[in-house]
Formats: sequence, C-alpha cells, structure tokens
Amino acid sequence: MTTDPDRVATARALLEYLGVTAADLTDSNRTAVPTVAEYLPAVLAAASPGTRRTYGSSWRRMVAAYGDRRIDAVRASDIEALMRQAAASARPRRNSRHGRHAGEHLIAAARAFYNRAIADGYLTIADSPAHRVRKPRRLPNTRRALTPDELSAINAAARTGGNDIILDALILRLHTETACRRGGALALRLIDLDTDRALIRLSEKGGTQRWQPITPMLASRLDDHARVRGAVAPTDALLRYRNGHPATYRRYDLLWARIGRQLPWVAAQGITTHWLRHTTLTWVERYFGYGVARAYAGHTDRRGPATTTYIKADLQAVATALTALTGPPHPLVAADGEQRFPAEDAEEIEAATHPGKIHR
Repeated sequence: MTTDPDRVATARALLEYLGVTAADLTDSNRTAVPTVAEYLPAVLAAASPGTRRTYGSSWRRMVAAYGDRRIDAVRASDIEALMRQAAASARPRRNSRHGRHAGEHLIAAARAFYNRAIADGYLTIADSPAHRVRKPRRLPNTRRALTPDELSAINAAARTGGNDIILDALILRLHTETACRRGGALALRLIDLDTDRALIRLSEKGGTQRWQPITPMLASRLDDHARVRGAVAPTDALLRYRNGHPATYRRYDLLWARIGRQLPWVAAQGITTHWLRHTTLTWVERYFGYGVARAYAGHTDRRGPATTTYIKADLQAVATALTALTGPPHPLVAADGEQRFPAEDAEEIEAATHPGKIHR
C-alpha cells in the first residue's frame, strides 16, 4: 500500500504539536526522558570535580536557554545558536580569539552532557544534537618559550612587592623546574613530597600520577614552607597562604596581574603559568630529545605514529635533564649537566623562601 505524503506530513505536524515522537508510539515501555534541567543534577553527580569546574558554567547556560525541554527535543541548531551566543558574549582579554575558544568550550560541554545521556540509554550518539555540531577549528597556540632574560625578569618582579613573596617565589620555581600544570601544583600534599630523593608526586588531569624530580633545595623549601604554615597531616596541602589555608587558583591570577603591572610586556602578551611549562619543555626537547620531554611533561597519550610507543624515558633521564637545566646535582644522577638558570636566581629564590640562611 502506497503511503500518502500529505497524510504523513499531517501526522508529523500533529505529533510535533503534541510533543510526541514516533518512538513514543512504538515503545510503550520506554523510560521517561527528562528535561535538560531535570537531568543536569545526574550529570553533575557523575562528573569529576575538574569536569564540573570546567563545564559547569556552560551547563548552566544550557539550562537557562532550554532547561524545560526534554533532552531529546533539543536540536543541533539550538546548540549551535548557543555556541554563537557564548562566542559573542565572551569576555575580551589580551590573548582572546574573538570568542572562538568560548564557542569551542560550549560544544565540548554540550557533548560531555550528552555523552552521559547516551551512556544512560536515553538516546544514541546519532540522536545527540551536540555531536552533530562541528567544533570551531582550533587556531595555532600563541604561547612560546620565554628567553632567559624574560624568565629572570619575571622572577625578579615576583620577588618585589606583593603580600607573600615566599609563596610566589615557590610557585614560580616549582613550575619552572617541573613544567607541571596549576592543578598539579595545587593538589600537592605533604605525602607527595619525598625530600630524601628530591621527588614530588604530581596528580594532574585525566587522573594521571607521576613522580617528578625537583632540586634538593626546592624539596627542602617546600617542606619548610608547608610545616611552618600549619601542614601536619600527610594529606595537608603543600602550598599555603600565610594564614595556613591552602593556596587556590586565585593566587595565580593575582600573581600574574601583579607581574603584568610591573612588566607591561607580560600583560600585553598574556603570559601565564603555562608559559613556564612551554619554556621548560622546549629546552628539554632541544637538548634531550622528544622522549625525555614527553616524560618530563607527563604525557601518556598514544596518539600519533606507532613508534611513539617505544619513545620512552625513565625517572633517571628526567632527573638528568633537571640537573642540566638547574645546575645542582640530583640524588638520582651525577651532576654533570649544563646550567641553565643563573646562579644568582637560585640564591635569590633561596633567600626569598628561607631568609637568613643564604651567605653570599
């Protein structure tokens, strides 16, 4: 029997008016599909703290835009329109890309939201509106490695002014030596510091953990800093304010804002802590090769050519690179590396973080 196209169109219009899909008519046992607002608590409960912090604002934007709609009633055009709004309303910064990253971030958040709905069986990936919207193409990164003079100027600015130069000096030295991310530094606890072997255990994105060599001087200063400021239990944070509270992301924002006021080129280029990661890893790659730089960065992904599976470096190789980078010998290796940081910088950091114990 041939179907009358006019009748099909009329039936579809009626179903759309009633808010009913064809699947609703053919599957009487189907679980009721929640609205976006009803489903968000389940998404938040299943997300990690880092994911909630990263995508929370975008998820709230989704709820504000179409929270009363069922999750399977949101269209791809709705997601794309929200992406355009996010890009248009992005806060302008010196290193902004005209909202491009804000739009990309919104799509990533929407896909994370619908990935949970797919896992719960409410719809398939083919039905997900977020997965049918193309992400904006990511532009080349503008970050670069800092020159030795720039790095020295930043450290000098951090040690002058401010209400806690000890904490600021430790933060910059920690990131320069380890190339760790902000989250890894803030997650450090007393139990993650091995002063005898000059190692710290970094817990970073994706739930990864690794032991990273640091100079014995930095290991000693981190231990003194934490204990003087009230760290007692093994799970107490290493980086702490003078009032004893654990340091937060806010400290980084204030630190770079202060450095930017003293060094206008820092503010103009939008230099942040992640530039220190680029600086250290660029140097390690140039002098010790891709395998050591990959281990130094804590990269565990296997994307790329199959040969990357065999390009690995052990802890001793990373410690050797650190010794060459900083100068002081490390317990895991012999001290025969080329010194990168000027000796006076190390002395200034030691003086700032432990006044009275440096003798010129």
